[in-house]
Amino acid sequence: MSAFEKRTGCKDIAPLLVFYVCEEVSEDERESIETHLASCQACSEQLAEEKAFHAALLSAPQSADKLDASGILLSQCRSELEEALDDLSAPPLQERWRPFGWLRRWMALRPVWSGALLVLVGGLAGAQLVPWLEQNSGNTGQALNVRARQPLTPDQLSNMVVSGLTVSPSPGSDSPTVQLQLSAEQPMVLTGRADDSNVRQVLTYMVENSERFDAGVRLDCLDALKAAVRDQQVRLALLNAARKDQNPAVRMKALEALRDTAGEDDVRQVLLDALEHDGNPGVRVEAVNLLVGSLDNGPPDTEAAPQAPVAAPAPGEDASFEQVVKVLQELQRRDPNPYVRLRSAAALRQIGPRETQ
Repeated sequence: MSAFEKRTGCKDIAPLLVFYVCEEVSEDERESIETHLASCQACSEQLAEEKAFHAALLSAPQSADKLDASGILLSQCRSELEEALDDLSAPPLQERWRPFGWLRRWMALRPVWSGALLVLVGGLAGAQLVPWLEQNSGNTGQALNVRARQPLTPDQLSNMVVSGLTVSPSPGSDSPTVQLQLSAEQPMVLTGRADDSNVRQVLTYMVENSERFDAGVRLDCLDALKAAVRDQQVRLALLNAARKDQNPAVRMKALEALRDTAGEDDVRQVLLDALEHDGNPGVRVEAVNLLVGSLDNGPPDTEAAPQAPVAAPAPGEDASFEQVVKVLQELQRRDPNPYVRLRSAAALRQIGPRETQ
């Protein structure tokens, strides 16, 4: 006999009647309750009252039918209750060892403030933590800060990766100061002026090997090298970039760097080649400007102000003058870009008096 079957008095059965009516008792409890009811008038009357009360509740209009007709709120409440019961049943030791458990609870209760906090922390990490980590990361070798004294070997040049290039004016000198952050056999920072031979070696290598280096890096190299345009190695690198670089901004920058030597034969030939073969109209306009400026031995003209006629050359001074005029006339007639045609016509008007003298 079970322990429940020994307790079948009214004081044991009466509290269970409400569960009996709602069908919330076990089979053993149901059997004991029905056995007791068969011989107890008082409990039978209480059962009748419970049934009447239960029926009245069922027949009354339910507020939930109006407020939660689809049952969504009820389902949500049941789900939250089940989660809360699961949390209560978890071992206390597990909660104690969860890292930053208090922070997760605080963020769960305050989603708006949590989002703002995460944005703030992300901004601070990007501005402060990431540069600090980059400077203090454990590389295989610490970057070596050296002055430009020894040239890099061909192997170092072929394997180097440029992670940073800074060009800044040098006090008291036309040649800017260059700082190169290189990854070669050992990471190093190479510092020196653009007229230092070893700095020129690295800069011209990057200009000549355009397929290996970013266009922005090549533009910075050209900025630094234009102060050393009289150097033969630099001149060849600039001429090569003006002819062959795949980026039109780099080709235009190379022509600009050659401005002071535009009157020399090799530079003038590159300008004429750009007028005849370069597919970018901006490069062709820059070549027109430099050609006219070289004929005048001064800065190239602009359309913002009227220009004085170009002075006549001394006999034999400019053997390529007729070729320049011929190319400009061809551009004026046939160039597909209207601005290039207008700029060529303006250049011809400027040098026209020189042609007739």
